[in-house]
Amino acid sequence: MSQPFLIRPIEPRDDADVAAIIRAVMPEFGADGPGFAIHDAEVEAMHAAYARPRSAYFVVEVNGRVVGGGGVAPLENGEADVCELRKMYFLPAARGIGAGGAMMQRCLDAARAHGFKRCYLETLTGMDAAQALYKRSGFTALCGPMGGTGHFSCDQFFIREL
Repeated sequence: MSQPFLIRPIEPRDDADVAAIIRAVMPEFGADGPGFAIHDAEVEAMHAAYARPRSAYFVVEVNGRVVGGGGVAPLENGEADVCELRKMYFLPAARGIGAGGAMMQRCLDAARAHGFKRCYLETLTGMDAAQALYKRSGFTALCGPMGGTGHFSCDQFFIREL
């Protein structure tokens, strides 16, 4: 049986949809104040932001509509062998259908292909389904943040060997 979704690399035409998804999902979890990724400059131009070296961003489509995304990029002010899982958010239409696990695998594969040895991520208390996915995917909790993401309002930190 085929999957009810498609994961593909982001294209310039996806920028507005991805920005809208980020702006819809983050407030759902109380992640819309200062120190959250919703305010990152790259939200407006995700395709260009992830066209940089050692970066990749993917979107999830359901019935031809972009309903989620996720990517990897070098960890800001971090070690050269560490990437960050970034801006992985899904509208309700992409939840509970296996898209999260498939997106995670796609991102981790891209990280390995770019030569990273570890993958770091930041999240927030209350994003329980996301944290369950991270743990199922082999991530372990850290006591504090790594690098310099600027996301000072995140309070949960994870890392995974690749």
